[in-house]
Amino acid sequence: MDGARPQPWIGGHAFLSDCATAALVAPDGTVDWMCAPRFDSPSLFAGILDSHRGGGWHLEVEGARPVERRYLDGTLALETRWEGAGTSAVVTDLLAVRHSGPSLRSEGVLVRLVRCVSGLATVVSRVAAAPDYARRGADWRPDGHGLLRERSGPLLWGTGVPRTGADGAVEYRHEISEGGTAAFALDYLGESGVTDTAGCEALVERTLESWRAWSDRTRYDGAGAQHVRRSAIVLRGLLHEESGGLIAAPTTSLPEWPGEARNWDYRYVWHRDAALAVLAFLRLGHEAEARGYLDYLLRTFRRTPQRLGPVHTVDGELPPEEEELDHLDGHVGTGPVRIGNGARGQNQIDVYGHVLDAALSYQHAVGDLTEQDLHGLWRIATAARGLRPCRGHGPWESRGEPRHWTTSRVYLWVCLDRAVQLAELTGHRDPPPVDAWREEARSLHAEILEQGVDPGSGAFMQSYGSDRVDGSLTRVPLVGFLSGRDPRVLRTLERLDAELGVEGAGDLLQRYHPIHTRDGLETDEGAFLLCSFDMVSALVLAGRVDDAQRRFERLCERGGPLGLLSEEMDAHGTMLGNFPQAFSHLAQINAAINLDSAGDVEALREWARRRSGGHAPAKDGRETAPSGRERSA
Repeated sequence: MDGARPQPWIGGHAFLSDCATAALVAPDGTVDWMCAPRFDSPSLFAGILDSHRGGGWHLEVEGARPVERRYLDGTLALETRWEGAGTSAVVTDLLAVRHSGPSLRSEGVLVRLVRCVSGLATVVSRVAAAPDYARRGADWRPDGHGLLRERSGPLLWGTGVPRTGADGAVEYRHEISEGGTAAFALDYLGESGVTDTAGCEALVERTLESWRAWSDRTRYDGAGAQHVRRSAIVLRGLLHEESGGLIAAPTTSLPEWPGEARNWDYRYVWHRDAALAVLAFLRLGHEAEARGYLDYLLRTFRRTPQRLGPVHTVDGELPPEEEELDHLDGHVGTGPVRIGNGARGQNQIDVYGHVLDAALSYQHAVGDLTEQDLHGLWRIATAARGLRPCRGHGPWESRGEPRHWTTSRVYLWVCLDRAVQLAELTGHRDPPPVDAWREEARSLHAEILEQGVDPGSGAFMQSYGSDRVDGSLTRVPLVGFLSGRDPRVLRTLERLDAELGVEGAGDLLQRYHPIHTRDGLETDEGAFLLCSFDMVSALVLAGRVDDAQRRFERLCERGGPLGLLSEEMDAHGTMLGNFPQAFSHLAQINAAINLDSAGDVEALREWARRRSGGHAPAKDGRETAPSGRERSA
């Protein structure tokens, strides 16, 4: 593979993970993205961001082409079948893990195993590493036992004799006959140093066993079960095993629209993913993952108890300051390439509500929050209450002027509402100011209905004083702020479809109009898959189950043969933005589960009751007045 190769689009990639870092594999067999030793470390391969300089690990069977790719059942192991004249071979790619109970521990090794099915197969493996975001060339040196060690630490082993070119790339060329195997391993930690085919095969078997042991604990066989199970595996791959934090995506700077500047680094943990993630893991039976994520959130808040920042690294620190890498061209020439994230200093008021919502869901399902946990949650609620007068950057991290985003105000209400419910549920011996929180929640609820609803159309607006809707408003019924059949919710859904639905692709929904929103960029972007799946859930609560089912099926079809979802998508189904995207997979899971419950009225009402503070909607859709411990409408 000499020179630059055509860059495949985002959605053509497969995703590998060992719950410490990740790799993306292009359809032609090239690993063109991988950071080491963890998700947000500098890249070793970055060809997805620059086909000339970025580097990659290309593997092919000479005279053959890849004709089929699939994940082995219940795993993140990719299998690719190569066919050519007189040859057939199967390649298995994975990042090795081992399991201990619910844990998936990284082995620190990327394994590529080639088995010849028929004929003769000439396997070519070319490792063109470009360390530190391609800011320097690779420097491989012999390290004994057939190993090569790169100056930064990784060890490389392969079947055959390696040849290092003038450009620093290492190439293996090896012929295998029917039934034969060639193996290649990159030990990115530089510790174990796999030195034979048997060692690679053992890692593959242990990894398959470990992933399947985890997948077998997924308790779901309802609507969209195949998609839900795949999304659960993807989410587990995005969950950092050591810390419990869920990264938004394993990539940086994949463009939200070709030729535009909406390119961001998503290799960090956003707290607004918390409620969706904890709820999804709980609903699928993975309580350890839900608990681990909640522990991560509480540890992070203890570091800065006066403020819950919107985004952190997997070890709970602030992300680096945002930096542009001018030496990289960007994906298909769309720059800039950014590392770090400028949202680190933003005021995002909604994140407080997400954390309390996650905690309440967890306590309902598991019930083992400790006194220390609860004290931390009370501090979060107290901090959130003090933010009521403040404007923020909203759920989309707008780089325009701060404002009172309606969804952020709703989540501020969620924070106080869930704090009240949690205090009453736990019977806390050292009671927090529940009465003050309850009164603040009542007052805030009334304020939102007065200032967040357009008097003309009766629909919720993007922000106070705006005349535009916003895709995040699908969350209004999903968090129980109003019934899904409340006229104000129904009118909001109607306007969302009319104003933000993508022409020619009725299942896709944009998050907002960039120009009218004045988000600091005002450039085009794709439809948001999070909002599109959340619309499915909102339609279920609105009683439009058939419509929700049709949308869900069309959206899932857009995921492609590997079932992976990006952040955004255009009307033709081209995936855009960082990939795979946790938010999209979380929303898909919850949409499927809500659809599955739609035929079970009691189950759906119980879910809605818990989300709405303990009271069910009246038959006409308007919320009933609260009494005693119930919240106000």
